[in-house]
Parts: sequence; C-alpha cells; structure tokens
Amino acid sequence: METPVFLAVMAAAALHAGWNALLKIGLDRFLTVCLIQIAAGAVALCALPFVALPQAAAWPWIALSALLHVGYNVFLSRAYQYGDLGQVYPLSRGSSPLIVALLSLPLLADSLPQGQWLGLLVLVAGIWLMALRGHHPTAGLSAPMLFSALMTAGFIAGYTLSDAIGARNNQDALSYSMWLFAVNGLVMLGVVATSRGPDAFLRLGPHWRGGLAGGALSLAAYSIVIWAMTQAPVALVSALRESSVLFALLIGSLWLKEALPPIRLLACGLILAGVLVMKLA
Repeated sequence: METPVFLAVMAAAALHAGWNALLKIGLDRFLTVCLIQIAAGAVALCALPFVALPQAAAWPWIALSALLHVGYNVFLSRAYQYGDLGQVYPLSRGSSPLIVALLSLPLLADSLPQGQWLGLLVLVAGIWLMALRGHHPTAGLSAPMLFSALMTAGFIAGYTLSDAIGARNNQDALSYSMWLFAVNGLVMLGVVATSRGPDAFLRLGPHWRGGLAGGALSLAAYSIVIWAMTQAPVALVSALRESSVLFALLIGSLWLKEALPPIRLLACGLILAGVLVMKLA
C-alpha cells in the first residue's frame, strides 16, 4: 500500500472512532445511530449537484449496501446497550477484517502476500484482546453483547465488500460514496418513521448538532475508505481501518472515563505491530 493511501486510511480510522463515541452519549442508542446516518445523508445530499450520477452497474451495490447498513445500525445500537465503547467497538470492528480477507479473493480477486496476512492476524488478535477487561478473559462480556457485536461484524463485512465492488464498477469513488450516503439517509428516515413513528423526529430535534457532527465524521471516514478500496486490496484497507480501536480507546478513557486496564495497553502494542507489519510487508 502506498504511503498516501495508508495515511488516508489511518485518518479515516480516527474519524470513525469519533462518530462511534457519539453513540455512547445519546439517550437512545438506536435513535442516535439513525440521527447520525440521516445527518450524513443530508450532508451528502448537498454534495450531489457536484458529483456525477453513478453508472448503472453501481446502483445494485448501493441498494445492497444501504440495506446492510440498516442491519449494522440496529445491531450496533443493541450492542452498546450491553457493553461499553471499549468492549463493543473492538469486538464488532475486529471480527470483520477476517471475513473480508477470506471473501475478497473469490469475490474481488484480491490477494495478500504472507507478510500482510501475518500483520492482519496480529492486528485482529490485538483488537480482540482489547475487548477483554481485567485479568479474566470473560469478565464483563455478556452473551447478548457478544451476539450483537458479532452480528454487527457480519454486516460490516457485507457492506464493505459490497461497496468495494460497487465503487470499482463505478470507477468514481466520490460519486459512489455521496450517492450511497444520500440513499442510506433516506432509508434510515423510513426506518425511524416505521419503527418509532413520527414522534421520534421530535426527540431527535434537540440533538441535531451532535447528529450533524457525527454524520459529517461518518461521511468523511467512510468516503476515504471507499476511495482507498479502489486503490489497494480490500482486505488490507479493512484491517487498517480497524486500527480505529486505538482512537476509540483514547476517547473512551479520556472523554467517557472508561477503565484502561493493562491488558488493553498490551492490545495496543499488538495492533501497532500489526499495522507496522502490513505497511512494511
């Protein structure tokens, strides 16, 4: 991976951790997720006059990705009901790169050299380790949280692969990402209206500033990732993106006052080692 692409993905990781941190301060996790995605769609809508219309081959992947994002949002918000940011984020984000790596070869003809596979596995091991608390591997990990986090990982892998294929078919990453977010925002509007009723929008109103900030961060982070997936192997981009758990750990510790046990510091070392191996391999 070329250095500019590498640095762009790392910047996207920091932005992604930022908008996920906003989920933990909302009164209603599901509505907070929806608000952020609707706001991202509104920002993207403003950009549509300045980007091209996606090619016909990209539209099925935009539609599929929007549907997969609904599942992702539902299970992510559920996971945050049962665990803190420092647990849910690494479990959900750390499990998806392996799925992406295994499926990207048959679906996209992407392959990784052995050195990058080693770095990916070390990074994923570090991410999983970060979810553990104290000295007992299962401390604080409830079954509902594990299920929701792993389901979230499955949806992440699904929309990652869908968007990689769609953006490559479209041959214009910016056009693809703006239209994807615009469509996704409309879908989430429908989800909120159907599941919570019109009164839900009154509850969202007072939080529009936080939603807009989160939506802008989400839009910027994933647009960078979509572009990077047209420049480098999807599995590599997916794995490096999940180094965002380092930024999430920092946010959780300094802003949300979550515990920072030694085992998570060890996990940081593994993640950094994995990132370094993937960059140098």
